[in-house]
Amino acid sequence: MKNKFTKLEKSWITYDWANSVYATVVLAAIYPVYFTSVAGAAGVPGDMWWGYGTSAATLVMAVLAPVIGAFGDFKGMKKRLFALFLAGGLVFTALGIFADDWRLLLVSYALSHVGFLGSCLLYDSFITDVTTPERMDRVSSWGYGMGYIGGSTIPFLVCVVLVMLADTLGIGDAGAVKWSLVITVVWWAAFSIPMLKNVKQVYYSESRPAHPGRQAFRNLWHTMKDIAKNRAVLLFLIAYFFYIDGVNTVINMATTYGATLGLDTTGMILALVVTQVVAFPCAILFGRLCKKVGSINMIITAICVYFVICVLGFFMGFSTEENLLTNSQALIIFWILAVLVGTCQGGIQAISRSYFGKLIPRERSTEYFGFYDIFGKFAAIMGPVLYSITRGLTGRSSLSLLSLILLFAVGGVVLVTNKGLFKKAEQDAAEK
Repeated sequence: MKNKFTKLEKSWITYDWANSVYATVVLAAIYPVYFTSVAGAAGVPGDMWWGYGTSAATLVMAVLAPVIGAFGDFKGMKKRLFALFLAGGLVFTALGIFADDWRLLLVSYALSHVGFLGSCLLYDSFITDVTTPERMDRVSSWGYGMGYIGGSTIPFLVCVVLVMLADTLGIGDAGAVKWSLVITVVWWAAFSIPMLKNVKQVYYSESRPAHPGRQAFRNLWHTMKDIAKNRAVLLFLIAYFFYIDGVNTVINMATTYGATLGLDTTGMILALVVTQVVAFPCAILFGRLCKKVGSINMIITAICVYFVICVLGFFMGFSTEENLLTNSQALIIFWILAVLVGTCQGGIQAISRSYFGKLIPRERSTEYFGFYDIFGKFAAIMGPVLYSITRGLTGRSSLSLLSLILLFAVGGVVLVTNKGLFKKAEQDAAEK
């Protein structure tokens, strides 16, 4: 088997490198803080409206995902839809450069988020077009790995420097954020070119029907029934729903959890940068280990690591709450947690994507990935709710983090108790 990546595989991987800058600059770090400050200056609770905007974009994509999938499997449609969502993401991100009113900033953000999510859905589904089932783990892992070391690190650090030196450079906080958006748009657009130029839809429905809308919804219903009948796909999606919710909640609540415990903000941000750097080689290592021990076993291994993360995070939080640790000591543990998250965050995401790609019919990959996307989107709701309810009932943030073990436990049990079924399904799919 060839070890070098093909031109198609390289072009596909490059889009992970391209879009990750949006995830770090716009979704996670710089733009949310700027929006909150602009909204606050107008007497508006920015965090509340940012939450509304994020939820609205996520809900729109959760509803659209299966419909996009149904249309995307028609001949020639997947690439067009990908280009459409990519263009939307770029245009509305760029709109934020020229906006100053918090309402326009919010609308441009929400619409750019829809474009980002839609392009990622279609990008994921292209994995069946660019490589073979036996190479999917490696290709998917390199995609996540390059995303972490590329878009999540290089342009992000440049943007952080701009923000830190805003006054020295004479551009002010607003100017630094606007230049960060310029960098985001240029980086995202430039490194999307290989995907747009080289990647083609290989598997599709042979003929486009006279009434594509009607046929798309028929296909959608057909896919739902097929998933319900295919026990391996259904059980994997159920397991994915729980464990990926835990994964997302850990990373999304990390700085909030640390801030509640009184940890240093700068130290936490630097720790999250370390997470991105560690995630690069570890995501690639996951892909290689899949050849030796199997995809399901690697996902289960990652879930076990997250068990350790939750327990260690609980110890850090509980000890801090009880004044058994100083903030400096707790921050050291936070850094250890950041490294542990980096070892398996990219790997579990990459292997989940590639393993699902192995199980599904390649000519209907966009439809199936539409449902994969739905499970991921709706899963993003449960973890934070579980965390918040536990926090409200117990009054302890540490117990809130410990409660996330339940999500990993359910996902892990489903995978462990059905390993034989998954192995057979993977072998059957490879023979087709």
